[in-house]
Amino acid sequence: MAMTLAISMLMAACGGGSEGASGDSGEGGSGESKELSLLTGGTGGTYYPLGGEIANLWGNEANVSVTAQTSGASAENMQTLKDGDAEIAFSQTDIATYAVEGKEMFEGKAVDNVSAVASLYPETIQIVTTKNSGIKSVEDLKGKAVSIGAPGSGVNINATQILEIHGMSVNDIKHQNLSFDESTDGIQSGSIDAAFVTAGAPTAAVDSLSVQEEVVIVPLADDKMKELQEAYPYYANDKVPAGTYKIEEDVNTVAVNAMLVASNDLDEETVYNMTKALFEKTDSISNAKGDFIKAETALDGIGDLPLHPGAKKYFDEKGIK
Repeated sequence: MAMTLAISMLMAACGGGSEGASGDSGEGGSGESKELSLLTGGTGGTYYPLGGEIANLWGNEANVSVTAQTSGASAENMQTLKDGDAEIAFSQTDIATYAVEGKEMFEGKAVDNVSAVASLYPETIQIVTTKNSGIKSVEDLKGKAVSIGAPGSGVNINATQILEIHGMSVNDIKHQNLSFDESTDGIQSGSIDAAFVTAGAPTAAVDSLSVQEEVVIVPLADDKMKELQEAYPYYANDKVPAGTYKIEEDVNTVAVNAMLVASNDLDEETVYNMTKALFEKTDSISNAKGDFIKAETALDGIGDLPLHPGAKKYFDEKGIK
């Protein structure tokens, strides 16, 4: 009996040591893969479908089991990471900056446990309406029913800043807080006239709308784009190309960058493996935004945001600064 007890204790000790090592390593091989949550956005945007593909890529190439979850997008994602309820998330570069610096919707509640992983692609600010609405400029939005994004999303801030540059505020419109799907459904039903959509173009919800309606993307004038960038440097010139949503000409607008952020509790080796897999196996991503995901531009728009040690290790190896 004494010998049996001794053998049992030895086996238990060995089993416990092995489980702890595999959980800490995050490396490939025979160890158990990590179970992580990737916060994305609404199903009608770009984050969710792209997030699903990235989650699969990480599962195949970085030995991490990742579940892509829908969410209210950028601001909500940063708060969820702060609360410790997820490990990695999509965010706009501007919203991540507000969170870390404790500004705008994060005033007095800065997020201090999250770091940048990589910038991915430009997120185009699209002011979506239809030809029947008669809306041709930002000024035409005055008095109209306009969606400025789901609560907790970065779209709210983008809309507020663009209206501000045009001498308006959200009080000058009949603003509603709707997701992308709800926004395009509302435009189609006539319950709203237009919607701000900050997402990679083409955006699934707007694409669906273009099947039923003649979509118009409201342009931003050159002088207004310059004024916006002087006030908020994280904006960059962008355009919605002709042919997108069946529009006939390129439409000038601005963009912020979509990025990945991670909890500081996520260990260096795991984030290193995930970053390496993302940039070296990009050809496995079929989403159109996969073409923009390049290591050479991975630090664009990140600015003074702290970089996760695991991501930094990868970029240092590649000589990317």
